[in-house]
Amino acid sequence: MQQNWADRYLWTSDNVRLHYRDYGTAKKGQPALLCLPGLTRNARDFEAFAQHFAPRFRVVTPSFRGRGDSGYARDPLTYVPLTYLQDVGRLMDDARISSTVIVGTSLGGLIGLLLDVTQRSRIAGLVLNDLGPDMEEGGLARVRQQVGRGGNWQTWLIAARDIARRQADIYPGWPLEKWLAYAKRLCRVSREGRIVWDYDPEIAAPFSLPHGDGTSAGALDLWLALDSYKDRPVLSIRGERSDILSAATQAKMVERLPGLSAVTVPRVGHAPTLEEPAAIEALEGFLKPFA
Repeated sequence: MQQNWADRYLWTSDNVRLHYRDYGTAKKGQPALLCLPGLTRNARDFEAFAQHFAPRFRVVTPSFRGRGDSGYARDPLTYVPLTYLQDVGRLMDDARISSTVIVGTSLGGLIGLLLDVTQRSRIAGLVLNDLGPDMEEGGLARVRQQVGRGGNWQTWLIAARDIARRQADIYPGWPLEKWLAYAKRLCRVSREGRIVWDYDPEIAAPFSLPHGDGTSAGALDLWLALDSYKDRPVLSIRGERSDILSAATQAKMVERLPGLSAVTVPRVGHAPTLEEPAAIEALEGFLKPFA
């Protein structure tokens, strides 16, 4: 893929270097699309999204601390949502984002919900990709079991086939070439020449804390966080096979926030890649007023 973004870096208050990709240019008065990835994902997770929307929007795709080209934290207990909130606020300042639509996948959606507390004046809208105020315990248990474990392969092809075996229920029917592209978003080549997950295994450390699942914000009421968006457009995207966001929770979100739009992406688990036709159609409609 020909590079059409600028790589940018900044330092956090505790001296962790953060990386983000900066695609396109915002028109005067147009919000940037700030794409926040899931727990083990990074800036590359939004490559297809950015290729689709950057001709019309500025798209900024960061990697949270401990992922991708961002630095690893000295203190693994900073791998928690409230620290990510501080990091994203600092990043928005660095990128000079005065207005944004947050596009958040899973953990990124959670951070998008909570950002309204600190960045309300800058947020014009919110896309929640497979994340709601209630998260299913079965899906969270799966995440806790998998994060920071395994992931050491001799070649990209072997990695892709193993990831396909592990996640076949999430993306059923994917051909091998899609799994290979997916592996190259999730993984990197180590100094020893092996293919490994592209994140610090210590992001799992907060799981041992009270309320610690790496994706929640402890005792914070996320329904109240959702309520704070009642005056702005919100889009909920759910994978039909998701084990994190249930159909019942999404329906409750629609009932709770009458202006919220909702779509279910068929035959996909947690989480949609946002390349699916149903997701693209929903995003096009949602973002049209901002174009």
